[in-house]
Amino acid sequence: MNERVAPAMHATPDGEAEIALVIRLPWEDVARLGQEAGRLASQMQRAVTLDEAVSHRLRSRPAAAAHAKPAEQPAAAAAVSALPRLGTA
Repeated sequence: MNERVAPAMHATPDGEAEIALVIRLPWEDVARLGQEAGRLASQMQRAVTLDEAVSHRLRSRPAAAAHAKPAEQPAAAAAVSALPRLGTA
């Protein structure tokens, strides 16, 4: 049985909303997220989780680009594909 259930969304104390998603990524994309988390941690001078790195990447995209994503690419995949490739800075 493959029922699609909308993930629960709830408000956070800082006035934002939070939704939990499960996405499947190739290891190369996970590695790029790790690099992004490392850069963000260096800037913020604290530990950063991969999901925080994804959230930061999604928020740092220009508003117009966030609404003009290609139809075949989900938002999370678009954010990951925007990360620099391994071996580049």
